[in-house]
Formats: sequence, C-alpha cells, structure tokens
Amino acid sequence: MLPLGRAHLWLKLTRSQGIARRYFVVNGFDGALTMLGLIMGFRVSGSSDLAMVLNACLGAAIALGVSGVSSAYVSEAAERRKALNELEEAMAKDLGGSAHGHAARWVPLLIALVNGAAPLFISLFILSPLWLAQAGIILPWPPLLAALGCAFFAVFLLGVFLGRVSGQHWLHSGLQTLLIALITAGLVSLLG
Repeated sequence: MLPLGRAHLWLKLTRSQGIARRYFVVNGFDGALTMLGLIMGFRVSGSSDLAMVLNACLGAAIALGVSGVSSAYVSEAAERRKALNELEEAMAKDLGGSAHGHAARWVPLLIALVNGAAPLFISLFILSPLWLAQAGIILPWPPLLAALGCAFFAVFLLGVFLGRVSGQHWLHSGLQTLLIALITAGLVSLLG
C-alpha cells in the first residue's frame, strides 16, 4: 500500500480525520489572524520598512508552525498511546505490529504536521506581497495593503472550507469568518 493510502487508513482507523480538519482550520485561522494583527499593527504605526515587517511576521509564522507541530504531537501521541493501551487491555494482546499499533505511532505525526503546516503556509501566503515588493516587483497596491487583502482572502477561504464541511452555504460561512477578520482589523486599528 502506498504511503498516502496507509496514512488514510490510519486516520480512518483512529477516526482522526475530523481532528486533522479541526487542527487545520483552528491553526490556519490563528496564522491568518496573527499575520493580520501584525500587519495592521505595522500599518497603524506607520512603519514601512518591509524588511522589518517581513522579519517580524516570518518569526511569528515560524513560531506558530513549531508550536503547532510540537503541541499537537505531544498531546496526540499521549492520546493515541492511551487508546492503544486500552485496546490492548480489552483484547489481551500486544498490537504494536498491527495497523492499530502503526496508527498509534504515525497519526500523531500526521496530525502534528497538519497543525504546524496550516499556520505556516497560510502566513507565507499572506506575506507573499511583501516578498514580491521587496524583490522589486511593482504591485497594484501598497505591499501592506496587498498583504492585508491576502489575509482577508485566506480567512474567507477557511470559512468557505468550513461551510463545505458543515453543509452550510459556502458564502455565508465565508462571510462569517471574514467578519471576524474585519473585527480583528478594526480592534487593532484602534491602537492608532
């Protein structure tokens, strides 16, 4: 069986698809709103030094990614180990070499990667206009404004994804999450 097939089997066996989905959305949302807050903060403060903005935002994105991977791995590994121990006790059998044993070892890593990758990649997407501007590429909007647009778009897309998962209309769900981003931006703008 191919690695992706095995990963799908382990997620299904442990009923962890929903957990991975939730971690993707929750931490993706954290990444998007963190970048939105940072960029709004720089915009409100009048800072236009792209290198400083990029370094601060990239530092936060890396920290969110590392935090996501490590926190999810430690907690999920403990939960999977506990579930495997309970199953082994119920069956009075060592399941270390079984599909359940493999799942107990690998699912925490898979979930941790989702948990860390979501805020990191969403943050990198939001920062892309800043990199383009720093590389000398002329954008139709000022770089911080373009990055804010990317942040709003990312949050909207997370809402669309949630709408698809829940069976809610995608536009309603997307607008709901976009409203949260707009409130966040409004609160940060009060600092100025």
